[in-house]
Parts: sequence; C-alpha cells; structure tokens
Amino acid sequence: MKNFAHFLEKTGEYGIVKELKASIVKATGIPKAKLHELILFESGKLGEVFSANREEIEILTFSKEPVAVGERIVRTDTMISVPVGKNLLGTIIDPLGEVYPIIKNFTPPKERREIYVEAGKIDVRATINKPLLTGVNLVDILIPLGMGQKELVIGDRKTGKTSFALSTIVNQIKHNNTIVIYAGIARKTHEIKRLYNYFIEEKIMDKVIIVTSNSQDSPSLIYLTPYSAMTIAEYFRDLGQDVLVVLDDLSTHAKFYRELSLVAKRFPGRDSYPGDIFYAHARLLERTGNFIQPEKEPVAISCLPIVEIVEGDLASYIATNVMGMTDGHILFDSSAFHNGRRPAINSSLSVTRVGKQAQSSLRREVTQRLTAFLAEYEKMQNYSYFGAELSDKVKDILKTGDKFYRLFNQSYKLLIPETVQTLLFVLIWQKTFNEYTNDQIESIIECLTKAYEEGKLTSLLKNFENIHTIKELEKFTDSNKKKILSLCKA
Repeated sequence: MKNFAHFLEKTGEYGIVKELKASIVKATGIPKAKLHELILFESGKLGEVFSANREEIEILTFSKEPVAVGERIVRTDTMISVPVGKNLLGTIIDPLGEVYPIIKNFTPPKERREIYVEAGKIDVRATINKPLLTGVNLVDILIPLGMGQKELVIGDRKTGKTSFALSTIVNQIKHNNTIVIYAGIARKTHEIKRLYNYFIEEKIMDKVIIVTSNSQDSPSLIYLTPYSAMTIAEYFRDLGQDVLVVLDDLSTHAKFYRELSLVAKRFPGRDSYPGDIFYAHARLLERTGNFIQPEKEPVAISCLPIVEIVEGDLASYIATNVMGMTDGHILFDSSAFHNGRRPAINSSLSVTRVGKQAQSSLRREVTQRLTAFLAEYEKMQNYSYFGAELSDKVKDILKTGDKFYRLFNQSYKLLIPETVQTLLFVLIWQKTFNEYTNDQIESIIECLTKAYEEGKLTSLLKNFENIHTIKELEKFTDSNKKKILSLCKA
C-alpha cells in the first residue's frame, strides 16, 4: 500500500486525531471522508470511517496498538476492500487479506473487492433446486438442505455445531467439488492451526480459504471477518463455482459489534445491542442464494451461520434475529449431547424451509414417511414402561424406531453417501435389522459406505436412479438384499 505522503498529495486534505476510546478514534478535518472509506494514519496504521458529521468523524482502527492523540490522518479515496483470487485457495488470511505466518511462499492477488456491497435483487436469483448433502443421515433425510440455502446452526456451547459444519465441508468438497470459505470470528490461534491441520489431513485444503480474526485482535478487525469471507465467496460465484460459507460464529460477531457501538455511545437497544444489529447480519446473509449466470447453470452461495445460545434459550435476541433472516435452523440439544447422541440434533425442533423442494421424488417420500413414523414412535415411547403388556404392534414400532435412531447416531468423520442413506432407510423400514445388535448395524453402515466409495456397489446400483417411489425401492431391495448384505458378511 502507498505511504502517507502519497495519499496526502492525492487528496490534498488531512485530519488530526482528537480523542481515542479503545478502538474508536475521533478526528477532525478531511471533510470529504465517506462512510466505510479506508483511512491511513501517519504511523502506517489503518482504519475505516464508522460515522461522520459536520464537526468530526469516527474511525474504527484495525491495529492492536493504540494511535496517538494529535497524529495526522489522511483519506485514501478507496472503500474498505479485500484481495480476491484463485491463489487464495489453501491459505489463511485476516479480514484485510494479510496472510498468516503459517502459510509460506504466498503471492497476494492484485484484484480487490469492496466488502460492503448490496445483495443481489430478485431478478438475479434462481429457484433452489439442487440438494446440499452433508453426509449426515439425520440432516440429509429429515432436515434436507438445498444449494443456495442459508441454514442456521444453533445450540449450546460444545454440542457439536462446528463438528457438523466440518462434516458438511468435507462432504461438499469431496462429492460436489465446492469451494469453501470458513470465517473464524475471534478464534484462538491454536483453534485455527488445528482446523488447518484437519483440512490438510482430509486432503481438501486446496479447496478451502480460511478468513479469520484472532480473539486478541481489534474489535474493528473482528467485525469485518464475515463480510470479507462473503466477498471472497462472491468472487468464486462469478467464476461459476458453487461456494459454501461457514460463519463461526455470528453470536460472537454480534458481541463485538455491541462493544464498538457502546464505545461509540450509540443508543443501546435490547440486551444493549445497537438498533441496527439486525441490519448488520441481514445485509450479510442476503448475499447468499442461487444466482442466475448468463448462458450457464445457476451458481449457489450456501451459508451455515453458527449461533451459540445459553441453556437452550431459543428466544434470545441474536438467535431470534438470525432465525428471522435464514431459511431454517438445525438445533443442537445439550441434553441429547450428554445422553451420547452424535450428532446431538433435535429433529423435532429443527426446520428447513426450502431444502425439500431440492429433493428427488423418492427422497421426498422417504422424508415424509420417516417424519410421520418418528412422530408415532415418540408417542409409543410413552407406553414403553408397560413392558410385557405391550402389543406386538407397539413393540414393533419401538424396535424399528430404535434402529432408525441408531442409523442417525454417527461420528462426524463418517460421511454417508445419499444412495447408501436411502438403502439403509429401506432396510430398516423392511425390518431387516430388527434382530441385529447396534454394533452389527454400525458395522453394516460403515461397510456399505466403504463399499460404495470403492465402487463395489456400482454394478448393483446402476439402475438405482430410475427408482422414484418407496414401493419400487422395496422391490429393488427384496431382489438384491442378499447381495447388499453379503458385502458386509451379515
């Protein structure tokens, strides 16, 4: 970046720092300063115009080190921006595009994009019609997602929200060749290093960009993190590439924005958050969607914003705000987590608003049948204490329901393809596994997944795409059950 003297000569005006409060600087001068314009301090530090009036301007400083009262500032006549380019793939950068020391031999891209832009209007958007598969049985069957959907991932601390996001990232890259932008908002350094090593271990880092701010960074820099990540996602969208953005997490982002607003003496609202906190997140999340491309297939930016709540309080301010601007939510339940369920998702309180329209007719029927069955299963559990007095029908429902929940209990490292999920569903639906132990079922799930990945199911499933109803699926399974189970020696 050019030095202070260059911009002073270019704009012909400078200002003076008059007051400093944490990461907010008040200065006089530079009357032509614009909102979100990049400001350069004489010491070389950078800032962004936060607000302006006739007497003074407020500047967010990005440096951990404080600036000096009386220091000169100058306009750069450019908006706050982030570098974009294909060579960002496989790197870790901060919201301003500075690369982390862990990345070696990196050449920064020359192209830059402004991070605050308007979301695309309805005339550039297409209907969501492609499924976003996570590899997680419970989500893909009961809470299906679509490419271009923004689905809130919500739950208490340490209930598996990030693990679910990582499973989705790995599945999307390995099976859909999706670009992933992971926004780590105020993450600790060791967390980012662990994440980086995990992506390398999974051999997917060449499709991932980590945009992160450290928990020790200036609140101003932390505030920029999700906007920079979304800007980079839009660059790849314009290249015709589907993108998945993970925002980890927006509740932390809201807290730092609240800190900035309180220091700036903006009038506080509910829970002391500023009145425009809804706008701050809505203008970000509305930049996702399924977008029309000239003479090409639509391209999607999908988003998984994560929000942390306390003691399952879904009615908290930030939680309800983000629920109101997303296409549904996946609730991670702390009680389910402590009971050993993985993932600890409460399917009855989770919602997807557009994912079902992206399903095939067969998958849609599977979702409907299983949702209705599990509702009945929950009712039958109220009678389970009668024991031997239960009717055969109730016992059968309870046994089959237990097998389905065993199907849903899955390690975040085990990613199950869509076809295998459907096969497993119908095998349980036909009560094939009712006499099997949970350990045997777990072995079959892993075995079929491995067989599918190795192509051992290819010849068997060559006509599988022509199956459109559960009845057709049951006929297919009846004639091939022995072949399927023989792969697992069951």
